[in-house]
Amino acid sequence: MHYHWDLAMVLADTDRWWHGIGITLLYSVATVAGGIVIGVFCGLALLGQKRWITLPLEGYVEIFRCTPLLIQIVWFYYALPILLNFSLPAWLAAGLGLTLYMGAFCTEIFRAGVMSIGRGQWQAGRALGMTYAQLMRRIVLPQAVRRMIPPLVNQSITQLKNTALLYVVAVPDLMYTSSIITAETYRPLEVYTSAAAIYFIMLYPLTLFAKRLETRVDR
Repeated sequence: MHYHWDLAMVLADTDRWWHGIGITLLYSVATVAGGIVIGVFCGLALLGQKRWITLPLEGYVEIFRCTPLLIQIVWFYYALPILLNFSLPAWLAAGLGLTLYMGAFCTEIFRAGVMSIGRGQWQAGRALGMTYAQLMRRIVLPQAVRRMIPPLVNQSITQLKNTALLYVVAVPDLMYTSSIITAETYRPLEVYTSAAAIYFIMLYPLTLFAKRLETRVDR
């Protein structure tokens, strides 16, 4: 069967495509930033010895790492309002799910980065009379952050792809825009191929950047 491609019909409404791209990038940047902030605070807390603090945080990390993001977004949009007795707007429910999901992974990245610093360096710092804060600021974090950057970039790339799940709660991102245009034009092949090309254009430079960072860290 010979298929006749018609990209002109699909790409005619460029404003909607740009709007979908903008929403996708906005959610990506905002949820990555929020997730990093959560990861720093939760990662530091998990390094402590107080079980009444670490136990709930470990539960949060494992729940969000071990359940599908799609279910998390749907749960925040449909189930959480039932528990709280008020409804959450779609943009907030989706953003909350994405941010907490990112935060769980960032927590583990931050914790693992700090723990990767050898105990000898901790002991040397304490022998010099440094406080915990001075140890972290002068010895541990400068080395740990360098090791954290590649996995954080890789997780950020994954997070941008995860924004495609926003369509399930009708947030008008790139994927939702694609589904609307498909319903109007009946050209799913052209629409979703175009969407894939747009995701590739956004993500490929980031993957190259991540590889370059990994190479520098390994030196």
